[in-house]
Amino acid sequence: MTLALRLAAKGRGTTSPNPMVGAVVVKQGRIIGQGFHLRPGTPHAEILALRRAGTEARGATLYVTLEPCCHLKKRTPPCVPEVLRSGVSRVVIAMQDPNPAVKGKGAAVLRRAGLFVTVGVARTEAENLNRAYCHWVKTGRPYVMLKAGMTLDGQLATASGESQWITGKKSREEVHRLRGEVDAVLVGVGTVLADDPSLTARVGSAFKTMAARQPLRIIVDSRLRIPLKAQVLALQDKANTMIATTAAAPATRRSALHKKGVEVLTVPASRGQVSLPTLLKELGRRGITSLLVEGGGDVNAAMLNDKLVDHIRLYMAPLLLGGQNAKGLMGGKSPVRLADAIVLRHVVTRSVGHDLVIEGEL
Repeated sequence: MTLALRLAAKGRGTTSPNPMVGAVVVKQGRIIGQGFHLRPGTPHAEILALRRAGTEARGATLYVTLEPCCHLKKRTPPCVPEVLRSGVSRVVIAMQDPNPAVKGKGAAVLRRAGLFVTVGVARTEAENLNRAYCHWVKTGRPYVMLKAGMTLDGQLATASGESQWITGKKSREEVHRLRGEVDAVLVGVGTVLADDPSLTARVGSAFKTMAARQPLRIIVDSRLRIPLKAQVLALQDKANTMIATTAAAPATRRSALHKKGVEVLTVPASRGQVSLPTLLKELGRRGITSLLVEGGGDVNAAMLNDKLVDHIRLYMAPLLLGGQNAKGLMGGKSPVRLADAIVLRHVVTRSVGHDLVIEGEL
């Protein structure tokens, strides 16, 4: 199963909105077939592994990281009939598929056909691997990671707004890899006005080469204040941009953005701003399973206050800015009591270059 999990991870960043799945066929202690799901519309891991095993699969054991599918509401045929036709006698499954169309049904069909089925081997590891998929299936919203590069005293920028670059090159390399793995990246228009980021995933020592896979770039801009020459509006042939706005945005600005090939999504307003819960529901409906928030203090505070963040990753540079007019991680008002502080669970710390990374679940 460990090998199957490693195989599944090879689909990171390419399988969405499908889960990452790996499969291994073993007979008499020997691996006779293996495979992983690469992208939507391509064969599932079980099918690839069984094809490679061929006729030797009869009487073998199939290890798979996710319960085999048995429904027809997808691009590829269901896996359960193929598993039965292969002649394997045992199926070991890491985790049940949370999708209601599959949940428990795939394993049940296999058992009724006389196969010995075990569910739950390395379940925690499998669930962690597909936590974005599981969250999306259960809530209808993307799994949200809030990421920030900051000083040790929690500042994102100086009082003048300077922030490039607080963190080191190794941290920035990791962030670019992360962008290439998620479905979408979100910032507020304030970040665009202050930093003019491109929000693309780039590779190479100078970060000048576009990665093969690019996230959808989402700008939250209630009144369409974004400059038409902003970098995030460029390269629409390689990286798409969506601007989430409200009905208060001027029609002339909408038209100008449409001409640049940018999608303008009108979202109901909440206190005069884009309703973030509504936006995330719409993203989930579109098959966006993972979202990286790289905004400033106001967007961070809004996402956290609306309880929309699932994971926080902070890159902390060995710097101190001090003062009360620097730009902090969270805008808005601070709680009066410590009891109202946001608490992270399952906290992990590690080093990346000269920076310290702290991350945890909410």
